[in-house]
Amino acid sequence: MDDKFSSVRTAFGRQAIFCRDNGSPLTADILDAIAGHIDPESGVGAQIMAMEGDLEGAGEAVALRLAGGLHALARSGRDEVLATAYRGEGDLAKAVGASLAAYDEVLVGWLDSPPQTNEPARAAYVMAGLMVAAARYPMSIDLLEVGSSAGLVLNLNRYRYDLGGVEAGEPTSPLLLAPRWIGGPPPASTISLISQRGVDRNPVYLGSQEAAEKLIAYIWPDQADRIERAEEAIALARAFPPPIVAGEAGDWVEDQLVAPQVDGVLRLIFHTITLQYLPEDQKRRFHAAIAAAAARATEDKPFGWLSYEFDDVRKAFELRLKLWPSGEDLHLADGHPHGAVVDWLL
Repeated sequence: MDDKFSSVRTAFGRQAIFCRDNGSPLTADILDAIAGHIDPESGVGAQIMAMEGDLEGAGEAVALRLAGGLHALARSGRDEVLATAYRGEGDLAKAVGASLAAYDEVLVGWLDSPPQTNEPARAAYVMAGLMVAAARYPMSIDLLEVGSSAGLVLNLNRYRYDLGGVEAGEPTSPLLLAPRWIGGPPPASTISLISQRGVDRNPVYLGSQEAAEKLIAYIWPDQADRIERAEEAIALARAFPPPIVAGEAGDWVEDQLVAPQVDGVLRLIFHTITLQYLPEDQKRRFHAAIAAAAARATEDKPFGWLSYEFDDVRKAFELRLKLWPSGEDLHLADGHPHGAVVDWLL
């Protein structure tokens, strides 16, 4: 037990370093406080000890699950001492320790699934990638997403963009995505989405305030700009619900990619920081379905695959686009996990 619990503390410490390096010292301090106060005999401690696999891996993200639960408690007002500490008043470590003890049963529930990846700013990467795809194949797009969560990125046509000086999207949208842009702009292509649909193992349907609050709870509490963006994107998703379904990625992609494709329409599948969360069997089926669709692609029925994922070798978040039948494999940009910066490479 001592070795396992030591690995738990190590996992929390490493996640704290990542948060501190990516602009959230408060989340880092919270994770350090959890590591210092977590009780292996508590419900939370026992459940973590029973978990299999790599607790430090992105697929587990145990530290961020608990951080989300604590943020939800602070935002709800149920734990005013914790909320006060989050505002920079009082002893944060003491408040976190008290919350772990007082709300053990509540926090256990936050360990059941990985954090939902709901960063609408990543839509800027997707829009830029679509503009490149549309420059190569100037036709309407049948857009598919894997790992949609609440569909905040799938709803990308509801936002407006400033991408290196190129304007795109819905010009009247209240949500502007304008990441810091390095390099030349993307092509000023017109994007016409003929259809959009997505899948998630545990989709979030935003009809309830509880669901919306859970999404926001996973955002680091000292990053107010991200919280504001999420709130605006959630409001738009309620007005224009994105078409998402529950399902396994590999199964769903197989079905979608064998469905008839209309002549003169580019079918394109995308995902943003998703593959690391897929079970290995689903990941294999996903890649096999992509390969089969690529082999079927024609000039009249082209196929594209747009991904924004972390590359373990380069230690960078890469935006990549593959197109068929041309066979192009483009490294479009490097970026930031939350969409703050685009280093355009094309």
